[in-house]
Amino acid sequence: MKKYRTRPLLLGLLLTAAIQGSAQVRPELAPHPPMGWNSWNYFGKEGINEKIVYEVIDAMVTNGLRDAGYQYVIIDGGWRDEKLDKDGRLRPHPVRFPNGIKPLADYAHAKGLKLGLHTVPGTHDCGGNPVGGYGKEALQVKQFADWGIDFIKLDLCRMKEDPCKQCAIGRTGWSEPTIKTVYSKWSRLLHQCGRDIVFSISAYQFRPWNPALGNMSRTTRDILSKRNPSGAVFNDASRDNSKSFLSVMACAEINNASAKYAGNGYWNDPDMLVTGNQGLTAGEEQAHFALWAIMNAPLMLGNDPRNMDPREKTLLLNKELIAVDQDRAGQGRLMIKKPGYQVWKKEMEDGSAVLLLLNLDTKAQHQITVRLRKLGIKGNTAARDVIAQEDLGLFRKKWSARLAPHTCRLIRFEKTGKR
Repeated sequence: MKKYRTRPLLLGLLLTAAIQGSAQVRPELAPHPPMGWNSWNYFGKEGINEKIVYEVIDAMVTNGLRDAGYQYVIIDGGWRDEKLDKDGRLRPHPVRFPNGIKPLADYAHAKGLKLGLHTVPGTHDCGGNPVGGYGKEALQVKQFADWGIDFIKLDLCRMKEDPCKQCAIGRTGWSEPTIKTVYSKWSRLLHQCGRDIVFSISAYQFRPWNPALGNMSRTTRDILSKRNPSGAVFNDASRDNSKSFLSVMACAEINNASAKYAGNGYWNDPDMLVTGNQGLTAGEEQAHFALWAIMNAPLMLGNDPRNMDPREKTLLLNKELIAVDQDRAGQGRLMIKKPGYQVWKKEMEDGSAVLLLLNLDTKAQHQITVRLRKLGIKGNTAARDVIAQEDLGLFRKKWSARLAPHTCRLIRFEKTGKR
């Protein structure tokens, strides 16, 4: 019995040490970037319900997503009722989720998947409903553990009890000290709840304490997706200067600034993927997925897994692309930035290197040539096109490709030992 009484204290001490040393307190929960599906980008708040979630679970099994590594099924906004019960507990929405959350978790587990939920730590959710966990954290964490939840996305949303003179983010009502205090509390409670729950921090920007508290954390504002009037956008500076949603490339470049922090159970999150009938062209979807892979980003699909065309399915199930994302050697970084194109690089655990060449021009083709030695790739190397899954031959000094507008090439270079 003594062992169980001291466990919360031990975890508390470990968490304190982690915050001070910036080491993840539960790295074993996410040794690789988490992979799964999130309901928000495609279904939003009003469009999701338990029938869809059951169907998505079945689809992820039958279409191969589960076996490819996508294991988390995350219900974002829309699963909650519009108010808490009299004691502060969360209630499933009586119309959209009439049978509650636990049966969904049990069903996911029976299918070899895991279930996650979106929740909010302030006083209100992003739509203004008073369903936040502020002051009721222990009660709500116990609910999640009792339901069998495996993943929590804690979305900053709104706070009406923090008297900040200059709020940390827009008009959310949060001050920076309160954000850190509240997220620290959630981290501690989740780690002490008796269940393994991946902790995803969604507070719209990177903070130095994120790696100590969460297994992944958002580094950006929301990405443009199907639920926005214009749909997803690959690269649009005029939109990215707004204070609302971001293009694919804006998310990638912001996420790049925190690259050195990724690894050891913590991963930077540039938001969910927007593949599958959301506004991107086929070439843009490839570039988007390749970017997330080279950045070790969590691969959280934002599509409709029940309805994937062959092209999308081929992209999302590409084992070599997924392997780049899941490789733990270090988050890939932006190495060359020119007006019309970019080159990103990621070192791999086996000593190989992956280069991503991106044409950002909307109309013109670009001939992109990379000097391999300048990017740390020396000697004879065997090149392989990761997306096409084709060997390209041996290269020593340079590699070149002509890219159509808003397309990419993702090339893996491996030393051969040949002179």
